[in-house]
Amino acid sequence: MRPCRRQVLQEIETQAILSQQQLGVVKSQITAKQRDTRLIQLTESELSSLPASTKLYEGVGKMFIQEDTSKVKKRLETERNTLEEDIKGLKKRQTYLETTFTNASDHMNKILNRSG
Repeated sequence: MRPCRRQVLQEIETQAILSQQQLGVVKSQITAKQRDTRLIQLTESELSSLPASTKLYEGVGKMFIQEDTSKVKKRLETERNTLEEDIKGLKKRQTYLETTFTNASDHMNKILNRSG
């Protein structure tokens, strides 16, 4: 194999490995954010089953502060929406990385088949 082809092959291989590593990170981030979303949804469903007069307390450092139910629900909704947007972005990144990995693998195979 010529030196030029060898260098191109190494660059493509490096790109494929990097894409695969980043893909693993993105998948774990998606899983963590989905878990957080499910936790928020569970909390929201628990809050909706409570009577309106129920006192709610949120932890702030080492103490607890009484909060209005509406404020807690609004905060949870905002957090859930943020997580859902993050997941959408991560899924786009996942698709990009999967495509990059597939293309790099295809290019490596073509180079190896031509030289073999």
